[in-house]
Amino acid sequence: MLPIKGLYEIAIRVKDLARAEVFYKDVLGLKEGLRDERRNWLFMYAGGNAAMVVLQEDKGEWPTQHFAFAVNETDLTRAATLLREKGIAVSEPVYHEWMGSTSVYFEDPDGHDLELITLQTQPGQH
Repeated sequence: MLPIKGLYEIAIRVKDLARAEVFYKDVLGLKEGLRDERRNWLFMYAGGNAAMVVLQEDKGEWPTQHFAFAVNETDLTRAATLLREKGIAVSEPVYHEWMGSTSVYFEDPDGHDLELITLQTQPGQH
């Protein structure tokens, strides 16, 4: 078995890079890393330098995807409120008993299903 410790980078296709950049920077708070003008991609840091999100402009047709971002349990409610204040429709918290986590769901401008999730240390505790 490979000694994988986690996931570091995801690539998200977007129709309009400038529109997606505003959302991921100003709404989600990701930080710009590298702008690849040749491919029209934007590498962004998530969670300091804990992870990387690559916005890849692609004006073609593609299915929407699902991505989950980890947040601290104490930040989940505040984050949902901040999203709502920015005009984003956010679900009520959903508790996932099988993994001991709580999530809220919302969409990005391209219709990707995004999730903020808290992972409790002990499954079944909430």
